[in-house]
Amino acid sequence: MSQVLSVEAVRSDTLPNGITVVTEHMPHVRSVSVGVWLTAGSRHEVGLENGISHFIEHMLFKGTHNRSAEDIARQADSIGGHMDAFTSKEMVCFNAKMLDEHLPQGFDILSDVVLHPLFREEDIEKEKGVILEELKMEVDNPEYLVHDIFSSNFWKGHPLGKPILGTKQTVKQFTREMIRDYYRQMYVPANVVISAAGHLTHDQMMRLVEERFGALAPAGAREQQSQPAPHPALVLKNKRSLEQVHVCLGLPWHPMPNALRFPSYVLGTLLGGGMSSRLFQNIREKRGLAYSVFAEQYLYRDSGCFWIYAGTALKSVPELLRLVLKELRELKEQPAPEEELRRAKDNLKGSFMLGLESTASRMTHLARQHIYFRRFPSMDEILEEIEKVTAAQIQQLANEYFLDERIALTVLGRLDGLRILREDLRC
Repeated sequence: MSQVLSVEAVRSDTLPNGITVVTEHMPHVRSVSVGVWLTAGSRHEVGLENGISHFIEHMLFKGTHNRSAEDIARQADSIGGHMDAFTSKEMVCFNAKMLDEHLPQGFDILSDVVLHPLFREEDIEKEKGVILEELKMEVDNPEYLVHDIFSSNFWKGHPLGKPILGTKQTVKQFTREMIRDYYRQMYVPANVVISAAGHLTHDQMMRLVEERFGALAPAGAREQQSQPAPHPALVLKNKRSLEQVHVCLGLPWHPMPNALRFPSYVLGTLLGGGMSSRLFQNIREKRGLAYSVFAEQYLYRDSGCFWIYAGTALKSVPELLRLVLKELRELKEQPAPEEELRRAKDNLKGSFMLGLESTASRMTHLARQHIYFRRFPSMDEILEEIEKVTAAQIQQLANEYFLDERIALTVLGRLDGLRILREDLRC
């Protein structure tokens, strides 16, 4: 067992089999949050596997060799705990939050769920129905649907562009053998990170992890997918049942482990990260063209995408696009005024600090820092990095990435002959 790091209240160790354990001691709270993270999400799926990571996430709560699904729920409730899970493009997380005194019981349930699933045929067939309903629900959500269409074209031909839930076709053909094979390939020590934050000690957490996970045989991870190539696709998709037209405009961006991420965070906040942002003020408040308009960044280990979403009336689409492109152009041409930069930084710092006040958010932060950076900067260090961002850095970033030929656009709604050409997308 090798000691990797000790920074303030954060400690990290690696078990002999390759599982990493990261903890943060928070003496002022009485709760503990624990996460078992799998560093393989939907982008690791190949072909007909699309959606299998999410499917397995669901299946792990359907019963183990030691507990039925009802036992899992009742025992978690009996200690006042909360259990949850999610699947993303690059990871899967199973997590639990409980009182500090209930950590041994809570971690026993969580580890049992991850390590000893049954994968019964009858449960698999029932869960197919549940996930097919989830797919219908998402397709009925136009904000989700436009992003799904955008991603499938932007990351064309790569698993990053495939939906996390899979498709109706892929979900229907999952078999018990296929699910068990994928589980055995992915749920291996090389892919597992366990993070915990709250009123606990690192040594206490290490003992619990060694008891439950120490016997797992060392095993390497499946080879990761190649770096995706973005495509500047222009897609107009007609869906007559929608009242609004949904617009998603995006550009290739830098990956997560990149020194540009702090200037990026400030740029994103300034452009479309809140009620005082340029997009919100100039498109919603001053012109009333949209109820929802914002900018987001999707950063992965080797690539990224910066995108802007807005929902508007059909007749307003050309004007909305003109204003969005004008904002991108102004970021390239003029440095952000000091007052606006100050406001964006303070907004970002406030959101970051407030978002890390719970044990659950600190547990998540620890895992992500390890997975992407292999280090654990202090809160002060992160705030300092935000504070160091300059208007010149933001302008340089905009000029490097906001390029006409890289713009991708998806428009979804009752389009009635709407035409948008590549020459209309100039920033």
